Amino acid sequence: MEQRNQTAVSEFILLGLSEEGELQPLLLWQFLSMYLLTFSGNLLIILAIVTDSRLHTPMYFFLSNLSFVDICFTSTTIPKMLLNLQTQSKVITYAGCLSQIYFFMVFVGVDNFLLTVMAYDRFAAICHPLHYVVIMNPMFCASLLLACWVLSVLDSLLHDLLVLQLSFCTQLEIPHFFCELNQVIHLACSDTFFNNLAIYVTSGIRGFIPLIGILYSYSRIVTSILKIPSSGGKYKAFSTCGSHLLVVSLFFGTGFGVYFSSAASQNSRTTAIASVMYTVVTPMLNPFIYGLRNRDIKLALRKLLIRKTVSA
Repeated sequence: MEQRNQTAVSEFILLGLSEEGELQPLLLWQFLSMYLLTFSGNLLIILAIVTDSRLHTPMYFFLSNLSFVDICFTSTTIPKMLLNLQTQSKVITYAGCLSQIYFFMVFVGVDNFLLTVMAYDRFAAICHPLHYVVIMNPMFCASLLLACWVLSVLDSLLHDLLVLQLSFCTQLEIPHFFCELNQVIHLACSDTFFNNLAIYVTSGIRGFIPLIGILYSYSRIVTSILKIPSSGGKYKAFSTCGSHLLVVSLFFGTGFGVYFSSAASQNSRTTAIASVMYTVVTPMLNPFIYGLRNRDIKLALRKLLIRKTVSA
């Protein structure tokens, strides 16, 4: 098979979700609408938390960072997809593809770890309420956030460095709307053993270990809530976890859905369509879940909008 060295690769071709010309304008407006909703919704959550002193607590500190990461997460892939749809071009440069892989994996990793940290925060608040302020002190919260970023950056850097060692065939078409790591590795003509090994090992660190931590935290939370004598107390305790639990279910559910669909289906285009839920729809729904289910966030958003209206 004809090969070319990785230094000679200048660009990849992103085939996108559909090659039918009449669907391109529809896809453009659909994804533009979803991106604007994601950006504005998460930005409103951040502004509401920053401007309301009552929300300067560990739970909302991590939520504001989650909203920031979701903005960055979608901004890694969607703008390039929109540009390609608008210009009718499917090209992404080699450097652009590597950058997309790197930043996409960074933000996915931070999302995973942040959701785990937020589960631990709820565990500390419900299971150890008297020691909550001491446990979740500002220094500890900052250290947890820093650990989320450091682990994600190192993980992404490892994969990017391994991709740099690959040589690619002349067929450089990616059946996806962004440079997804597995799809890029499949195009390689050189040995990909270490790349696949790194994916399996780090998937456990980024996916299964955080999920186990979340499940453990919620098992302890449920046990503590069941010990509360009054039904009102049980409802109040569980209501503080409802939004986070829904976001966790959505994030990991769609993530594992993409993983199992890619394992069960040989159709890469089907996997690309399934990944839209994971990469676009979930970050778009997160601010609505917290905004509609959380009374404190709703009050802060109302104050923020009233302040903007008065100042205008």
